[in-house]
Amino acid sequence: MKRPPSALWRVHKPPGVSSASLVEDFRRTHGGNFTLKVSHGGVLDPFAEGLVLLLVGAANRLFEALHEVPKTYVAQVRWGVETDTGDAGGKPVPLVPSGPPPFIPSGVEGLTPDHLDAALIPFRGWTAQVPPATSNKRVGGERAYEKAHRGETVVLPPQQVYLHSAKWLSHDLPTSSTLELVVRGGFYVRSLVTDLGRALGVGAHVAALKRRSIGPWDDVIQPLQHTGREVLPWLPAMELSDLQWGDLKNEVTPHELITTPGEWPLPAGFPAPTAGVRALHQGRLVALIRSPPLLLPGGI
Repeated sequence: MKRPPSALWRVHKPPGVSSASLVEDFRRTHGGNFTLKVSHGGVLDPFAEGLVLLLVGAANRLFEALHEVPKTYVAQVRWGVETDTGDAGGKPVPLVPSGPPPFIPSGVEGLTPDHLDAALIPFRGWTAQVPPATSNKRVGGERAYEKAHRGETVVLPPQQVYLHSAKWLSHDLPTSSTLELVVRGGFYVRSLVTDLGRALGVGAHVAALKRRSIGPWDDVIQPLQHTGREVLPWLPAMELSDLQWGDLKNEVTPHELITTPGEWPLPAGFPAPTAGVRALHQGRLVALIRSPPLLLPGGI
């Protein structure tokens, strides 16, 4: 079987499987016996479902660039119980209300849509968020979830995250609500829901989660491949001549470059990407122009 080319792939992850298993499935589907590196472009929790990006070959060098675009999630929030993992697979834990208002002294029975709208406001924009103890973050060279699953206490430092928009799609109060979020990479939906439950004084966890889109790419039923201009379409682009591409490979910045806007605009007000300008040569994405340039061996 012919090995797959360097590319970015969209695949659907069903609930109950790991993101790493998608990589294994991809290699098995394409014969398994090829040397190109295959990885995922960001973990999706095992209990969650939805879009995962697989990076094949030179596309692995684009991992950080994928964190600069909007990711859309839909979460089912269950009110009344906080869990140690932030999702339905965890154990219930005592609630530690974080007040001030919109703290609800009467508990879940007092929840109203107005309370929930108000509770979202402080979390919009850039904020400090503590990742879940069962996250993929490394602690002392080991994944946090590995330590947590052994029963060790894991305390992760807060990190800056960005919530672009958040709205409630529906409510079944006092039991549950459905929340839609548009975030930048690195945001933890489980942490947001835990924080909302503490702010309201009622406790909460994520009962179900779906990643609906990443940038311009929606979830898919069947795997779908992207190469060339389809990759990172929110970044500006330039077409390189043979001479300019030769200069760039020799670490000489080409002259007389003409840049065109990206094909997919970011939402208004979303933080501007810093990954650089796409350099295209003969239909392939061959580099990101920045300081220093990021070359993509063989192109995508």
